[in-house]
Amino acid sequence: MRTTGRVTFAWSLSTWGGRPRRPAGLKGTMADTASFDPARVPPLLEFASLTDMGRARHNNEDTVKTDPMLGLAVLADGMGGYNAGEIASELAASRVLAVLGDWLRATPGPHSDDTIRGMLEQSAAQANRAVFDAAGSRPEYNGMGTTLVSALFTTDSVWVAHIGDSRAYRLRGPHLEQLGRDHSLLQEQIDAGLLTPEEASYSMHRNLVTRAVGVEPAVQADVHAHDLRGGDLVLLCSDGLSDMLPDTVIAQILRSHESLEQMAQALVDGANAAGGRDNIAVVVVRVRGGLARAGRGWWPFRR
Repeated sequence: MRTTGRVTFAWSLSTWGGRPRRPAGLKGTMADTASFDPARVPPLLEFASLTDMGRARHNNEDTVKTDPMLGLAVLADGMGGYNAGEIASELAASRVLAVLGDWLRATPGPHSDDTIRGMLEQSAAQANRAVFDAAGSRPEYNGMGTTLVSALFTTDSVWVAHIGDSRAYRLRGPHLEQLGRDHSLLQEQIDAGLLTPEEASYSMHRNLVTRAVGVEPAVQADVHAHDLRGGDLVLLCSDGLSDMLPDTVIAQILRSHESLEQMAQALVDGANAAGGRDNIAVVVVRVRGGLARAGRGWWPFRR
């Protein structure tokens, strides 16, 4: 059983391989960069994450993985109605982080949009295969599955890949926007005009997903890119948050705190105060400073 966990980082990074490059003519260690013109300092990505069992569950089937040096965040929610959801979410999130991390460390960019999209799809496909194979390896794992949402931060964008109803949001100023659409029965009913979003919030079928990792031999992730500006917040969350709190309340909580740790804790506390019917997982990422295009991702220094 996993207990509540938190991790917070702030990092100047090169998304394409995680290897900061010293500018031409610079001698000494990377610590020497502190004396450079601040106008040349790259933006920072600041990460915080938190998981919680909630008030109704006896174990935690949500998993969060981050690699701030590579600009990666992954969140998975083991399916509550399936066996061994905790194993499924851990396996899927770990595989995505490993596949993308190995790629970014081995092949410095820049990379084309098609390459990024392909790697996000490949990482999700490998996660699906890993969970599917594991589900067939032991009777107690039969039928297990998980949702999945991953975020890869590039020079001026965040790429999101998702399967199921775990979500990504972007907060820009007062506006909170969901990045992508849920793979759920409720979303299909909303799209078909059978339910309004307000009616869907009271539905008894909120936990029925139409796409999940590990349930079938293959699954397709939705992959999409969204622009970023300095000051933007990106939130990844499981439905233990989004089912408990409306988007307006999530946005209000994010705007009410300066510290990312405080934001993450307040989101979890709010979901629990609203009932805490499921495990809760959140990742909050803040883009610090202005964004400018650089030849090799976030870190503007060249060899």
